Amino acid sequence: MRHIVIIGNGISGVTCARNIRKQSNDKITIISAESKYFYSRTALMYVYMGHMKFEHTQPYENDFWEKNNINLIHDFVNAIDTTNKSLQLKKTENLAYDKLVLALGSKSNMFGWPGQDLKGVQGLYNKQDLELMELNTQGVKRAVIVGGGLIGVEMAEMLISRGIAVTFLVREDRFWGNVLPKEDGKLIADHMIKEHHVDLRFNCNLKAILPDHAGVVRAVVVEETGEEIPCQFVGLTAGVSPNIDIVKGTDIKTDRGILVDEYLLTNIEDVYAIGDCAQFVNPPKGRRAIEQVWYTGRMQGEALAKTITGNPTKYEPGFWFNSAKFFDIEYQTYGTVLSELQEGESNFYWQHARDNLALKMVFDAQTNLFKGINVFGLRMRHNMFDKWLREGRTVDYIMEHLADANFDPELYKTYEVAIVEQYNKEQNKSIKPKSKSWKRILQAITNG
Repeated sequence: MRHIVIIGNGISGVTCARNIRKQSNDKITIISAESKYFYSRTALMYVYMGHMKFEHTQPYENDFWEKNNINLIHDFVNAIDTTNKSLQLKKTENLAYDKLVLALGSKSNMFGWPGQDLKGVQGLYNKQDLELMELNTQGVKRAVIVGGGLIGVEMAEMLISRGIAVTFLVREDRFWGNVLPKEDGKLIADHMIKEHHVDLRFNCNLKAILPDHAGVVRAVVVEETGEEIPCQFVGLTAGVSPNIDIVKGTDIKTDRGILVDEYLLTNIEDVYAIGDCAQFVNPPKGRRAIEQVWYTGRMQGEALAKTITGNPTKYEPGFWFNSAKFFDIEYQTYGTVLSELQEGESNFYWQHARDNLALKMVFDAQTNLFKGINVFGLRMRHNMFDKWLREGRTVDYIMEHLADANFDPELYKTYEVAIVEQYNKEQNKSIKPKSKSWKRILQAITNG
């Protein structure tokens, strides 16, 4: 019987273990120093906000692991010996493996700012960060968040839920400027400022974090202006990077992450990497070398489990998609929508006059071929856009069938008519609906 050891109990490592167990009787061990049991990282903010308890973030009962014959070790791996296929653990004896899966996750980026190690300064990624944030924000009246991305928005919402005023420093000229196009970033920024009273500042870099007499943060300094912003808490949310310190000094090749092939195999036989820590030498078409997203970790865990159990399977994620939430605005993206239009691309943007609803499509300027969409406040069907991307549909075709992508037109207001009318006007087209879903929408408008 082989011994398969997985370091890391996030979504990628646990998915891999569960799927190996479904397909084999191999001995499986999961090692994690962060927590004994798997939990949902995306739910941490709701624990802080009082919407749930930490145990509610655990998808499986504690006896699930014993019932499925998956051994859990709550310990830290000090060293990996790939020659002798052995792991040196901090608290327990060395552990031998036949196959090793590195599911090491990410860590918060730190860029050597003066004062970044002060009390009251932290990132937000794991359970320990949540526990530290509980301590660091007791009695706090004002906080500064550095970094304009998803984790920063989550932290801002968490702090505001407890009545803590937030100043948000973003180094780009718009919110999430390396991902969102200008119009999309403005929609989110306006929502944060007007409806949640975030002090959002663009083109601002952190210069230093200043301590008080007790070594606790008392202010930050803005590089561009020299302004001191008083605060008692600083959230450093300038992205995350692969957590690969443990493999440095071994024979496992790394770059920004642990280098893997299309089968998630490293340069060392029987050693694999999945999830946030994995970096593809040759990324799948249309995808990035490192993708630190929940669903990609799950898909990699599923693919690797097949390979390990005798069915070699390439990681083939298909077209990019993702979803998130910016305070009250839900966000979905399908296909490729970059922060700046590329050569030969055109786009269409629609935004509701009053509500926080918007849609942006990107397409080939010559062929009208649909390339991607960002949606805010509107719920769309992933399977429809994935199908249209695979079929190579044009934007005209999608406009004709847009109602079919509506997640639930019978229970929510619909906006397809307004969207298509604006598209026709701007593109000098005369698109007419061709889907059955349009009949329900038009009937609802007539009756309402």
